[in-house]
Amino acid sequence: MKLLAIDGGGIRGIIPALVLQAIEERTGRRIAELFDLIAGSSTGGIIAAGLTLPDDDGGGRARYNARDLIGLYEAEGPHIFDRSLLKRITSIDGLIDERYDSKGLDAALDAYLGRATLSEVVTDVLITAYEIENRFAFFFRSSRARTDPTYDFRLADAARATAAAPTYFEPVRVTDVAGDRTYALIDGGVFALNPVLCAYAEVARGGHGGEVTVIASLGTGAQTRGISFDDAKGWGQLQWARPIVDVVFDGQAETTEFAMPRLLPVGVYHRFQIELTEASDDLDDASPENLVALRHEGQRLVAERSDEIDALCAALTRG
Repeated sequence: MKLLAIDGGGIRGIIPALVLQAIEERTGRRIAELFDLIAGSSTGGIIAAGLTLPDDDGGGRARYNARDLIGLYEAEGPHIFDRSLLKRITSIDGLIDERYDSKGLDAALDAYLGRATLSEVVTDVLITAYEIENRFAFFFRSSRARTDPTYDFRLADAARATAAAPTYFEPVRVTDVAGDRTYALIDGGVFALNPVLCAYAEVARGGHGGEVTVIASLGTGAQTRGISFDDAKGWGQLQWARPIVDVVFDGQAETTEFAMPRLLPVGVYHRFQIELTEASDDLDDASPENLVALRHEGQRLVAERSDEIDALCAALTRG
């Protein structure tokens, strides 16, 4: 079995999308054809949904390739992360309300993902979210959706839920296609920014852990800005509200990165991450300048790790 996991990171999803584009170009195959399970959190969940969305022709082929999803970020990002003057004022620049109205995000997901459901994906997906009213980790799992309509959801709803990052977008209520239950959900990055451990647990739970031969884990650029001790020691709840989100997200991803290579045989796990030197590490900086910088970062990652990408491609197309 071959697994793909894609981190969260907002607009920085351009970076893993560029790595995926390189894989598609070098193998001549779409990502959905190369992996047996694609897991994603937050922006990674959006990519997972887009890569597995069925085409309208009914031939079992994915509608989008990685290049298409890069276009999504570059075309829709400025609309998704756009704040009106009124929103800035009423939220006190994000201090007492979410920073962004969800209309731009909702419109983009509806346009790209339409009415397709989790049970219709062309390759299995696992997309993370967190249920805030009943307090549990929530997983959109295509394997379960195919056998139980009470666990089937619109792909656009799954993508919207996993993208509901606290302080950035408001939580969302999502109802299964059977109309059985409604869940109040936020971004799964609060517990699994890097969802690779969740992906491995999913296949191991089904008794296939020993069959995993390839795991590709894609980051969205490492956080580069530290928090000054002298500043933080005087902070209270208000000052920590925004930084703590990044700390939790980054800490979880680093912990998973520490664990996974130690749990798997040598050569199975492939992690592609880069320290940002040109682009902002803000997950919501969709300015024209930063979009260009993010593309440069992704291209630099591909160039610097080209031999390892070739080795991954060989493993993906072997057997």
